[in-house]
Amino acid sequence: MLAEQNEFLLQISEQDNVYVLMRALPKGARLPLGEHTIVCETSLGLGHKIAARAIAAGEKIIKYGAPIGSALRDIHLGEHVHLHNIKSDYIPTYTLDEERSYVSQS
Repeated sequence: MLAEQNEFLLQISEQDNVYVLMRALPKGARLPLGEHTIVCETSLGLGHKIAARAIAAGEKIIKYGAPIGSALRDIHLGEHVHLHNIKSDYIPTYTLDEERSYVSQS
């Protein structure tokens, strides 16, 4: 059974601290999130994650009821959750450095 779903967001498990986008959102899009309205700071693609609540640095990121990594820093409600603010607990996490080549964060 789904924990929460609307036309934009999917949350499979009540344990999830992220929502998965069910459609792409352009920069500036307004997204209803409970009692709050989140404004997208950047364009986000289908399947990207946003924080369902505030997540503390070091806290596990839970998606579909399973831990997928840990927060590298505090993540605010509605903030994009991706390689810039989480690391995998299972495999090296790679990001693009300033020269646009991949580097490991592990």
